Amino acid sequence: MKMPMKPLPNDIMILGVGMTPVGEHWDRSLRDLALEAIQNARRAAPGIQPQVLYTANMLAPCLSQQTQLATLIADFAALQGIEAMTVEAAGASGGLAFRQAVLALASGQMDTALVVGVEKFSERVTSDVEAALATAGDGDYEAIHGLTNTAQAALLMQRYLHDNHAPADALAGFPLIAHENGAHNPLAMFQRAIPEGRYQKAAMLCTPLNMFDAAPQADGAAAILLARSDAVADEMNLPRVRVRASAASTDALAVHDRPDPLSFTAAATATSQALQQAGLKLDDVDFFELHDRFSIFAALSLEAAGFAPHGEGWKLAQNGAVKADGSIPICTMGGSKARGDAGGAAGLYQLVETVLQLQGLAGEAQLPHAQIGMAQCLGGAASTAVTHILERVK
Repeated sequence: MKMPMKPLPNDIMILGVGMTPVGEHWDRSLRDLALEAIQNARRAAPGIQPQVLYTANMLAPCLSQQTQLATLIADFAALQGIEAMTVEAAGASGGLAFRQAVLALASGQMDTALVVGVEKFSERVTSDVEAALATAGDGDYEAIHGLTNTAQAALLMQRYLHDNHAPADALAGFPLIAHENGAHNPLAMFQRAIPEGRYQKAAMLCTPLNMFDAAPQADGAAAILLARSDAVADEMNLPRVRVRASAASTDALAVHDRPDPLSFTAAATATSQALQQAGLKLDDVDFFELHDRFSIFAALSLEAAGFAPHGEGWKLAQNGAVKADGSIPICTMGGSKARGDAGGAAGLYQLVETVLQLQGLAGEAQLPHAQIGMAQCLGGAASTAVTHILERVK
């Protein structure tokens, strides 16, 4: 019997956020990128000392030969002595690290917490990166047979188009919208909209998935400073954002072990639990920062959340419902597709961008009247899903 989610305390606040530009940072290390994001996050609340550091990362042991990453970053950021740990859940690492901070504050054991996500893909050549990324799947039954993340997404996309009798360009709207939004994000890897018709002419990566259906892997770091409200000075002048809900769920790691490969069950569970914990309905959510590492993930995430019936998520991009001026805007600052996918840090980028929208600090990408935002990151093909709901405090 599943127990209902207990409400979070009302006093878990986000004090500051920070990001680095996403791109190929050949001349910068993991610690250097993380430090920049941390310094930016702490600048909004310079008097707040974090008691614990949660570091989100996926591939440092594989690509950078570095374990104990959280300790390394704590040392480099002059935070020696605090508790520090690394959280790994593939592409959901950032969301899960943030959740650990939320739980630590909710428990009352901590009053302040710092979360940073950092990833470096440019350390190695493409074949090494692909092999490392494949570790997010089932090593014994998927990766060992040569199944890459891209090939897996292509198989899901092929099945989706076939089962739902959708046109070949059914998912084109997702990258088009992401790039349109990313054009307004000064930290995005790609700050240019895709011309109409360009999608259909794009080179294939793995049929039917083309180059616009996959987000580029890139280096970057993002950080968030949190605290319980009684640890926050009243004179802070930034709009306050509180954590309204936090939920996580898992599914079978190997897609072939799922009853329906086109149902992101973990994402559905994490979303319903977060809404229940927050006491909200889907209609209360003003925008959704979903995980769009592949276009097919965007469609399946919208369906899992309940924004579209099964097999009809693609229609939300076709009819403009998920555009900035639509009924449920997604990837408001470009998502992984335009911003760049920073692996284990992707979830932190999503959360930081959610905070900026709620603070009214998203610049040219700002949505009007943003009060409640939902962010969801996925590990692998939604084997892990973490959903957070953030709210601007009036």
